[in-house]
Amino acid sequence: MFWGYFLSALVGFSGGVVISGGVFAFIAIIGIIPRLMDKTKTTNFVLLYETVIITGGILGTITMVWDLSFPIGKIGLAVIGFSFGIFVGCLAVSLAEILDVIPIVARRLYIKKGIQFLILSVAIGKMIGSLIYWIIPGFAQYK
Repeated sequence: MFWGYFLSALVGFSGGVVISGGVFAFIAIIGIIPRLMDKTKTTNFVLLYETVIITGGILGTITMVWDLSFPIGKIGLAVIGFSFGIFVGCLAVSLAEILDVIPIVARRLYIKKGIQFLILSVAIGKMIGSLIYWIIPGFAQYK
């Protein structure tokens, strides 16, 4: 009985390590962190970036495995939600940039000027859609 639980825990832990390694490798390959450091001119804080990313991955995993809650209030929740949104937005834009989606769309739509407005409108549309989804009660109903 003990060995069955031990083997299950070992397989689960190993699977988690493989998946998280893949996610972190994906994030590293598309270059989100170096690009953010370049844009914000914070290349001196590489060790801090690495520490925060690893700590976030570990704490995220812990909160998924165990039902933990932290009394952070509505303001803390808004700050965390805003931070998550920025990260997901950076991930999506980096992935689109790596796959050359933006130049292809600009070429297909014959856009010569104003590509920044196209990107901004997509980002604002995504933000408005997310706010509608989360703020309006009953907007997304599961049947």
